[in-house]
Amino acid sequence: MDEKMKELDALFDFFREIDKEKLIERKTYVTGAVRWENDAEHAWHMALMTVLLSEYSNEPIDVLKTVTMLLIHDLVEIDAGDTYAYSGVSKEEQHAKEEKGAARIFGMLPKEKGRKLYDLWQEFEAGETAEARFAHTMDNIQPMMLNDYTDGKAWQQFGVSLSKIYKRNELTPKGSRVLWSYAKERILAPNVAKGRIRDE
Repeated sequence: MDEKMKELDALFDFFREIDKEKLIERKTYVTGAVRWENDAEHAWHMALMTVLLSEYSNEPIDVLKTVTMLLIHDLVEIDAGDTYAYSGVSKEEQHAKEEKGAARIFGMLPKEKGRKLYDLWQEFEAGETAEARFAHTMDNIQPMMLNDYTDGKAWQQFGVSLSKIYKRNELTPKGSRVLWSYAKERILAPNVAKGRIRDE
C-alpha cells in the first residue's frame, strides 16, 4: 500500500476514534441548564476563549500551541472517563488512568504526529510552560463561567463550597492574574451572595 494512503488511513482512524469525545459528559451544564456539556464542547469553547483572551496571559504565549493543547488534553478521557473536579478522586489515580488512555489514543497516529501530541499532552499535565499555565486557567475559568451562567445549578447540586473552588483554582492565577481577579469579582462573589456557593 502507498505510504501516504497508509498514513491517511491511520489519521482517519484517529479522527473517527476521537468523535467519541462528544459522548463524554462533564458535570457542567450548558445554556439553560438543559443538559450536561460534553468534552468536545468544552474543548471548542476553551479554544475560542484562548484566541480572544490570550492578551490576558501573565506571559506571552503561542496561541496555536495553547489552542492545540486544549483541543487534545481531554482526548484521554475517551478511555479514562471524566473525573468531576470536586469528586475527591486522587490526582495520582486519575493521572494513571489518563496516562494509559494517552498512550493508546495518541499511539493510533503515525509515529511523529503521535509523539508530538503525546508530548503536548504531557506538557499540559506538567503545567510548567506559559502555554500550559494559560491552558489550565482556561480549563478552570470556562466551567466556572458556565456554572454562573446556569444560575449555579451544578454548584448547588453537588454542594460545592467556596473553599473547594479556591483549592481547585490554586494554579489559575499562574496563567492569568487578571482573569482570576475577574472570576473572583464577577463570578464567584455574586454566587456566594446569592447562596449558590456555600461560604464556609
